[in-house]
Amino acid sequence: MGRRITIDPITRIEGHLRIDCEADGGRITKAWSSGQMWRGVELILLGRDPRDAWAITQRICGVCTTVHAIASVRAVENALQMEVPLNAQYIRNLIILAHAVHDHIVHFYHLSALDWVDVTSALKADPDATARLAESLSDWPGNGRFEMRAVKERLAGFVGGGQLGIFTNGYWGHPAMKLPPEVNLLAVAHYLQALDIQRKANKIVSILGSKTPHIQNVAVGGVSNAISTDSYSTLGVERLMAIKGWIDELDAFVKKVYLVDVAAVGAFYADWTKVGAGITDYLAVPDIPLDTKGTQFALPGGYLAGRDLAAFKPITSFDDKYWVDGVAESAKHSWYEGSASLHPYKGETKPQYTDFQDDGKYSWLKSPTFYGKPAQVGPLARVLCMLGAGHEATTKYATSALDTVSAIAKTKVGLDAMHSTIGRHAARAVSCAVQVDLLADQWQRLVGNIAKGDVATYNKPVFPKGEITGQGYHEAPRGALSHWVVIEDGKIKNYQCVVPSTWNACPRNEKDEPGPYEASLMDNHPIADPELPLEVLRTVHSFDPCIACAIHLTDTESGNAVSVRAR
Repeated sequence: MGRRITIDPITRIEGHLRIDCEADGGRITKAWSSGQMWRGVELILLGRDPRDAWAITQRICGVCTTVHAIASVRAVENALQMEVPLNAQYIRNLIILAHAVHDHIVHFYHLSALDWVDVTSALKADPDATARLAESLSDWPGNGRFEMRAVKERLAGFVGGGQLGIFTNGYWGHPAMKLPPEVNLLAVAHYLQALDIQRKANKIVSILGSKTPHIQNVAVGGVSNAISTDSYSTLGVERLMAIKGWIDELDAFVKKVYLVDVAAVGAFYADWTKVGAGITDYLAVPDIPLDTKGTQFALPGGYLAGRDLAAFKPITSFDDKYWVDGVAESAKHSWYEGSASLHPYKGETKPQYTDFQDDGKYSWLKSPTFYGKPAQVGPLARVLCMLGAGHEATTKYATSALDTVSAIAKTKVGLDAMHSTIGRHAARAVSCAVQVDLLADQWQRLVGNIAKGDVATYNKPVFPKGEITGQGYHEAPRGALSHWVVIEDGKIKNYQCVVPSTWNACPRNEKDEPGPYEASLMDNHPIADPELPLEVLRTVHSFDPCIACAIHLTDTESGNAVSVRAR
């Protein structure tokens, strides 16, 4: 038996996640992923009006807000077999895509880049050499020598004054840090620039959704946005043109900075393309509906088994039986009553806390499976499924990213490198490039439809007597999200949320198979220092955990803010 490493909580994520590992000879031989909060939202919804569910479920998280609103209204619409006006689809799609672009930028630069970038090393950099490197990779206007000099001076002020602020508590000087000083300085410059650019995506969400986080404009049957070309108090020309300007700014940053930076980091950490794969069965759902019924999508989705693109099996509509029949959740290793796998329509949320049991129950997350098998969801699953579907834009950006990595690394890096810790970052950047293109496309579709004289945004729902069921899926930034509702006589009888971080961060399932986090850690680099387990954090952060989406309510007994221990 090796040393036990416990990281509790994992930071730079949303929510409360504990990771336990056993390391033997520096390698991880066993891992546990434990959600440390209980989610009771499903119980809050029982007996309520289904039209209110989106506003309540949206409060599951302060980060993944719009995604739950969208999945919830789609679930109720699916139960009622409703159509949604085209304008409503386009407005929802713009919100979805802007939120996704925001999420990807923040995840790479502000939540995970510090696992790879040694900020204090940037003080040794030659800012002029940094600018020459940056300008050789991209014509981004923020790459000039005056910008790099200013960033180095600003960083020196942080360090000299002992006020590292956002850069406090990093693993500076860790032996696993490999970037040259100039690359570190460039990354710090783009980190700071990303703080500004991510606001542009949030502005799009807030203009269309009335506020952010927690948009206010969606409704079962459409959206509440009034459309008029001659009124300042509605969604008109002025606001639409402002949105187009922000889309253009986001497009430039994603393609000239984000894609390039991820490729550069991937080239310098090429050894990380060989570890962290974990579960290589991938699940994604189609999204960005282009018709009123949800049968045509801009982004394909489906299931891909065992890395084989030729094995891709599509999910084609909101009513696809292949999807609806395939999902189940087990509580064998979760702090809930029971252990059998249940379909979400029959899902139960009955807490039963037992304390942490290595071979028993050890997490508030359930364990989802697709036709009895664990699946990885998220940007990597999304990109691989879209490649399997022959999606043109995804193929273009994935090929470009791999070519850039190969050029910088001076060795051929192929698609197989995507099945890895660093590959998840590359896939997120590729996904973001595809989505920023779609932002412009959906804006053009909305403007074109309004120009035809169509200003409809809402269809009124009518609830029948008796029992009906519906599910709404959404390919959220972190992966396949679904809400499942049973409605009886117009009231919610059962409600279950199966979210991306439940798929990825789940404990072992009914067959005692590890979830994606656990499996990826057992395929990880040797840990250089058990007291500073940076290698574990790199792989966990590559999934972008959002544990509040998966669970809700913390144990306040210990009072510890951070605890990392090895024994």
